[in-house]
Amino acid sequence: MNTDQIPYFATINHFLTAIQASHRTANDALFCLRVEDTFPHTVDVMPPFRKGFYFISFITDTGDTQIGYDDRQVSNLQTYLVFQSPGHLFSWHRDRTVRGYLIYFTKEAFQFFRPDFDDEFPFFNVLHTNFFNLQQDHFARFAPLLDEVFAAYRRWPLPTDPPIAALKLLAVLYECRAFVADLNRYEQRFSTPEQRTLKRFRELVGNFYLDKRTVEDYADLLNITPQYLSGLVKTATGQRPLHIISQKLVDEAKILLRYTANDISEVAYQLNFSDPANFGRFFKKHTQKTPLEYRRETALQN
Repeated sequence: MNTDQIPYFATINHFLTAIQASHRTANDALFCLRVEDTFPHTVDVMPPFRKGFYFISFITDTGDTQIGYDDRQVSNLQTYLVFQSPGHLFSWHRDRTVRGYLIYFTKEAFQFFRPDFDDEFPFFNVLHTNFFNLQQDHFARFAPLLDEVFAAYRRWPLPTDPPIAALKLLAVLYECRAFVADLNRYEQRFSTPEQRTLKRFRELVGNFYLDKRTVEDYADLLNITPQYLSGLVKTATGQRPLHIISQKLVDEAKILLRYTANDISEVAYQLNFSDPANFGRFFKKHTQKTPLEYRRETALQN
C-alpha cells in the first residue's frame, strides 16, 4: 500500500492551511484555539491525516460530532479528552454545536524543560491515541486552568516573547498526568489482562488501520501470537480480529462517502487502497453496496 497517499502536515501552520482555518500562529511551536472559534471557516469533515506535532483537545457539547476511535465511530458523546503524539492518524466529522479547547505544540515550546518530555507525560503514546470519556465535572475542573493557558497565549504572539503560555500549559500537563494515573488505576482494579489486551488491540487498530491490515501485524505489536489474539478477540467479542480491522476501514469510508464531495478514487487513495477497483470490491463485500450506491442512498437521507 502506498503510504504517500496519507496527508502529512509537518507544521502547525501547514495543518491550519489544509483545514481551511482563518487562523495562523506567529510561533509554530504552540497554537491555542477554542473550538467554537473554528466555525464557520474550518472544514467540518477531515479525512485521515498525520501531523508532525503534539495535540490536546478538551471537548464538550459535542452534538452529532463523530470521532474515529479504535475500530468504531464514537458518537453520542458529551465530554472527552484526546492526547496525540506526532505521527498519529486522525480524522473527524464535527457538529457545529461543539465547544472546547484545542492545543497544538512541539517540544520546542518547552526548551526550558529538563526532563524527557515523553517519559514525563506517558499519555502521549507513540503507538496510539489516548482518548478518554469524561464527566462534565472533569471538564469543569480543567476549564479554569486552560483559560489561564489561553489568556497567556494571547499575550504570546511572537517567538521572542516569554513562554508564559508554555509554562502554564506545563502545569496543565502535570494535572493531566495525575488525572490519567487515577483513571488507569481505577481501570486496573476492574479489568483483566485479557480485557486490557483487547483494549490495546482496538487502540492499535484505530491508529494503524491505514497501514496494517492483518492479524499478524497487530499480534506483532502486542507481542503475542496471531492464534492467541484471534482466540482472545473471538471469545470477548464474537468476532474475528480481521472483522474489527475491516470494520474500521468501512466506517471511515462511509464518513468520506457521505460527508465529503471527494470522488470514489480519491476516497480509495485516502484510505490507502492500491486502486479504486480494489476499494470497490472491499466496500461491497462488507456493505453489499458499491461506494456509489452508498453515496446516493445517504445523499437522499441527508
